[in-house]
Amino acid sequence: MEQMEGLNVVACERCEELCDSRSRIVNGVGPADADLLFVGEAPGANEDEQGEPFVGRSGDVLNDGLRDAGLDRGDVRITNCVRCRPPDNRDPRTEELANCRGYLETEIDRVDPELVVTLGKVPAEHLLGRDVAVTGEAGDVTDVPIEGDPRRVMVCVHPAATLYDPSQKETFAQTLEKAADFTDGESGQRRLGDF
Repeated sequence: MEQMEGLNVVACERCEELCDSRSRIVNGVGPADADLLFVGEAPGANEDEQGEPFVGRSGDVLNDGLRDAGLDRGDVRITNCVRCRPPDNRDPRTEELANCRGYLETEIDRVDPELVVTLGKVPAEHLLGRDVAVTGEAGDVTDVPIEGDPRRVMVCVHPAATLYDPSQKETFAQTLEKAADFTDGESGQRRLGDF
């Protein structure tokens, strides 16, 4: 049995190893009509425990980066390529990414964001379908067909990269600033600087 209700996957058994390692399916969070949709690779231990993507240290970095760019976490949507925690926090395998691809594409289609922001190498390569030099391409926007519609996809370094390599902080901040520009205009989202 596998199915989605709205934007949430409520049951899935496509990946035996991931089903064995997860305590829950970790679905995306945030508005169903967000202008910005951030995509990570897969839940880690904290995410699996709490049932929400990007919590813990990486989540703190992302929250701070969003705030510094004039955004609120509650105004963006955050999800992952794979919704179940891989054992030992390993990268999701090609077949696992493929098994979850339809869920991600459905979420992108239903949210219909102005911009999809990939957080790290795995989601960037997964959505762009090619090798990506994340640091060199951070902030670049590419039109990609997803569910038959062209989508703007921006490459961004993973928040955790700024913890291990402080030289990534400026790249991360600049990319989020550029992403925030996609929320200006007539969207229902607010820029914190507007208050």
